[in-house]
Amino acid sequence: MSQNNPNGSSALPTGPKKSFFQENEKSIIFIVAGIIVLILLYIGYQKLYLAPRAEKAASQMYQAEQYAAIDSLQAKAINGDGSFPGFKEIADEYANTKSANIANAYLGGLYLRQKNFKEAIKYLEQYSETGSQVLDPLIIGLLGDAYSEEKIYDKAANYYKKAADKSANTYTSPIFLKKLGLVYEELQDYKNAESTYQKIRDEYPESSESTTIDSFIARVQAKQQ
Repeated sequence: MSQNNPNGSSALPTGPKKSFFQENEKSIIFIVAGIIVLILLYIGYQKLYLAPRAEKAASQMYQAEQYAAIDSLQAKAINGDGSFPGFKEIADEYANTKSANIANAYLGGLYLRQKNFKEAIKYLEQYSETGSQVLDPLIIGLLGDAYSEEKIYDKAANYYKKAADKSANTYTSPIFLKKLGLVYEELQDYKNAESTYQKIRDEYPESSESTTIDSFIARVQAKQQ
């Protein structure tokens, strides 16, 4: 005969409380297995798909780069010659590769030289920064040029400032600072134009831009009176 507790209910033996892992063992194992599968798929995608595509894209860039160096052959650099692809095909066909990224940079520069500023902006904005202290600021500066030519001066100013600050040196920084000052003048922001020109004079006195910068400073000072 069972012994009742004071409340009249039967006393049932209780075992040790299960841990969270024991309670959720099946679901946790399922999740971990799914993560492992995803990692393996990602590694396979990188090695078996992206790596061969990147190698092929790099091998096909050579001829387009040769054409890009010759003004009369720029159309072939962009569109290819029937035997070798141009930068447009490389950028589209081999997206997510370093070669496609560089192709976007080439396309932006080539279209800028052809005064096709909208196409230049389109491809330059698809360029992903690589960490290069030389290439990255140059591409950012080209975007400033394209927007400046389109008379979108506020965006041009942002890109010139970013390009000048990206890799401070005596070669590219004074160039972009001078362009930034000229854009500020277009925006009739003479105070910022003056401080930008003064930065060239004070921080890059050995640059070629510094040799004539006093006249630019005098000009914007006169406009503020």
